[in-house]
Amino acid sequence: MKVPAAFIEPVRRIEGDARLDGAPGRALAAVARRAVPNRAAEDALLGTWLGHALHPLLTDFPLGMWMSASLLDLAGGPDARGPARRLVGLGLLAAVPTVAAGLAEWQRTSGPARRVGVVHAAVNATATGLYGSSWLARRRGRHRTGVALGIAGGLVATAGGYFGGHLTLVRKIGSAHPAFDPS
Repeated sequence: MKVPAAFIEPVRRIEGDARLDGAPGRALAAVARRAVPNRAAEDALLGTWLGHALHPLLTDFPLGMWMSASLLDLAGGPDARGPARRLVGLGLLAAVPTVAAGLAEWQRTSGPARRVGVVHAAVNATATGLYGSSWLARRRGRHRTGVALGIAGGLVATAGGYFGGHLTLVRKIGSAHPAFDPS
């Protein structure tokens, strides 16, 4: 099966765009240094204790909560507004360790993968910002606005997931313990 150029070309352009090594890459590196301040934090966030990358596992928590909130929004009726708002908020809390684990992985990248990681982080930061705005709108009683922001956040997170999938599946970014190496 042939993959449409519309999916391949943007990623190739990102991989080859050395401008991402400049200010965007340096800014993300500064954030990563604060989130992963020492070797013990790095080992914990990389999933050394687990034997493989922690970040992909953690993404299921915020994304699952946010998707569940959208399902409640679309099918739950007025009684589901409170639970949907709580799920959005819990997803925001779950995003914190997820981001930290992603930053620990990103620090180990270079070249094309590092550039895609910069875009992955920016897209996911946008999605998280939309969900934060969704939570605030819901809390202020602006349910429809909150739902719209949540759906927008989900669409943006899907794009972020595409870049994350490229990093893990195509570029093979992710920590792995030697115990899992093929014999």
